[in-house]
Amino acid sequence: MNVLLIIVGLALLVVGGDFLVRASVGLSFKLKLSKLVIGMTVVSFATSAPELLVSLQAALDGVSDIALGNVIGSNIANIGLVLGITAIISPLVVDREFYKLNWPMMMLMSFGLYFFLRNDEILTQTEGAILFLALILFLALLITDSRKKTKLALAETVDDSLAVVSNFKIGAWLLIGAAGLYFGSEWLVEGAKGLAKAVGVSDYAISVTVIAIGTSVPELAASVIAALKKEKAISLGNLIGSNIFNIASVLGLTAIIKPIAVESSKILSTNIFWMIGFAAILIPLVFIGKRFEIGRKKGILLFVAYVIFVALALK
Repeated sequence: MNVLLIIVGLALLVVGGDFLVRASVGLSFKLKLSKLVIGMTVVSFATSAPELLVSLQAALDGVSDIALGNVIGSNIANIGLVLGITAIISPLVVDREFYKLNWPMMMLMSFGLYFFLRNDEILTQTEGAILFLALILFLALLITDSRKKTKLALAETVDDSLAVVSNFKIGAWLLIGAAGLYFGSEWLVEGAKGLAKAVGVSDYAISVTVIAIGTSVPELAASVIAALKKEKAISLGNLIGSNIFNIASVLGLTAIIKPIAVESSKILSTNIFWMIGFAAILIPLVFIGKRFEIGRKKGILLFVAYVIFVALALK
């Protein structure tokens, strides 16, 4: 039964990712926003939904380890696993906006989470509200900046046929995509968690590996499909956006509803530094070798680093 849930979940995630990418490109025309912004808003919201639901349920159930481990593990997986595999499939060209606005925001959120947790080993309602407010301000700045560059954004668009897609179709694609990603993630996580428990893996190890990988599969599906379609701005924007959303929206909203306590010592002693490290390494990768491109060799490096992280986490 667990294997069947995993297979069906993966299938739904692939279909959902495809519809979500189509809808996001169509929206970039309708709203006159760059595809990078659409990737960081529409796609990121939908693909972060599994993390939000898993973390919220875990917090309400009193299992803070899963709430925190899921987000920290998912952010690590987004860069090591998802970005690594996406770059191996198709090298990604990095927009200069990445290191001017998007990357700094991801690092700010990562360090902010670390200091909030380090302070008293609990993410309070006030701290959750600060994280969520920072996200709102960031999105407002992102959209304002994008509207100033409408002509450039439209010139970069790849699939011109999506410029004439009706609002109804875009809405339907978003709903189908979000539903596919949501149910696919739920079933995949349920199946993977069942298999992990069957072989005697701890809850915390499950949260930063199996559950994190499961809730990162939407990002993997959406990004790989976008890369194959040469919609590379969406691939990179989706990943960075998802990491920002995971901290600011998922943990922010969860903490507002119920404060999240640090229960496992590994969160602050090890794993949060892996998360910060994977985020920080992106800048050297952008400038080392072929500038402004994350190619196959860099993708392999990220993927190998992620495999090492998983191996250590499961010890």
